Amino acid sequence: MADKLKVWFDAESDFLEVRFSDVSGYEKETNNDAVMERVDEQGQVVGFSIMGVSQFRKEKPLEAELASA
Repeated sequence: MADKLKVWFDAESDFLEVRFSDVSGYEKETNNDAVMERVDEQGQVVGFSIMGVSQFRKEKPLEAELASA
């Protein structure tokens, strides 16, 4: 696990991003349409983003699987 997390929330676009590392990477789809994982060149997960955050209810958690190399 990372020593530090970086979290961004854009209320206007209803978008949340969490990064475990500042290394460059690219976005990949997950098993949940609202969640994208960010992976580095070796396929290690370095973060994730959630689109449409406000649509999720408190009673039901958002679930998605993040891949690991």
